[in-house]
Amino acid sequence: MRLAFLGTPDFAVPTLAALIAAGHEIACVYSQPPSPRGRGHALKPSPVHAYAEAAGLMVRTPVSMKDEAEIAAFAALNLDAAVVVAFGQILTAAVLEAPRLGCYNLHGSLLPRWRGAAPIHRAVMAGDAETGAEVMRMTEGLDEGPVLGSVRTPIDALDTTGSVHDRLSAAGAALMAEVIGQLARGEAHPVPQAEDGATYARKIKTKEARIRWDRPAAVVDRQIRGLSPFPGAWFIVPSERGPVRVKALLSMVDEGQGTPGTILDNDLLIACGEGAVRILKAQREGKAPQDVEVFLRGFPLIRGQTAG
Repeated sequence: MRLAFLGTPDFAVPTLAALIAAGHEIACVYSQPPSPRGRGHALKPSPVHAYAEAAGLMVRTPVSMKDEAEIAAFAALNLDAAVVVAFGQILTAAVLEAPRLGCYNLHGSLLPRWRGAAPIHRAVMAGDAETGAEVMRMTEGLDEGPVLGSVRTPIDALDTTGSVHDRLSAAGAALMAEVIGQLARGEAHPVPQAEDGATYARKIKTKEARIRWDRPAAVVDRQIRGLSPFPGAWFIVPSERGPVRVKALLSMVDEGQGTPGTILDNDLLIACGEGAVRILKAQREGKAPQDVEVFLRGFPLIRGQTAG
């Protein structure tokens, strides 16, 4: 199959690697333009861009795939199909219809649940027991196209968005390679999505990240794990140098009660509106993430203090 690959973040890299390993011809890789990163704000290519260049593939980084010249260049590739994984731009009908067999997207949920921008975050934050990844043929509707294959994974009590992300990235890559192989052999069978059960995974907003300890422990725990590692749910604690922001990156519901926000022991058990949450991994501003035992050795938080 002669393919184009459109993707940007780490999540998409294993799929590109799987398609190359399967022997498909990658005519061109599309990714978001290099962006400023790090202290020096130097422009750096996306993970997909960097991987593609290292593999010797042609890379294009259009500001907008709606530009007529970009659409014409895409059509001129004479593709059998295009594979899209977290590309980050809306594709018009002219792009979706350019490849002979269409465009195929790897989406990190079990559709029609969690269509949209942040499906893994929302599944963890909602307390879903299970999620997955699916390959669908793209249409102009938001994640509404027919499904050609899926993989499933449980969301366990200590799973974070990061851990689920990594599992789905690997499993989704294998799934996409399988589906594209079926497509090449004429064996693919698109199945329309169910009409009921659609939910939308809206983009994560920074205002969602501050922890409200007055909510039930189960809700706080899901917020912490659902926003880990990025953007990271956070709270404020006092120190000799003034208030310090702490990110909670892993937690579990535990027994305990008290005024919401009160630290109930010396191992970072914090009271919620109902029950309590034990923080298992945390990070101070400017520091690396640490298991709670290590974190507390460098920054003790003791029983009776308040997390705000």
